[in-house]
Amino acid sequence: QVQLVESGGGLVQAGGSLRLSCAASGSRSRINVMGWYRQAPGKQRELVAVITSRGNTNYADSVKGRFTISRDNAKNTVYLQMNSLKPEDTDVYYCRAEVLGLTRSYDYWGQGTQVTVSS
Repeated sequence: QVQLVESGGGLVQAGGSLRLSCAASGSRSRINVMGWYRQAPGKQRELVAVITSRGNTNYADSVKGRFTISRDNAKNTVYLQMNSLKPEDTDVYYCRAEVLGLTRSYDYWGQGTQVTVSS
């Protein structure tokens, strides 16, 4: 069973920065994609940024140029550097890991970390 432990959320003023971390443990198989999603109460969870094991990245348009996703494959850890934060970035941020099995992939999610940006 893969476990994802997130850290780094908190309260910051608009224009400030935060760095989220997510460490995966317990995987005996290769972790392909790791990424960050966010969700506000009553809304659908949405993609923020993802990164493959080869370093290919994809970002939501709303965070391009402000957020940077990176990854340490040796540590099975993914990071999200968030700069120039805006109040609309306030959400619960969830880490996701896609683990490759023999015949299919499996998705695992972290418990979420709150990011609050004050105006």
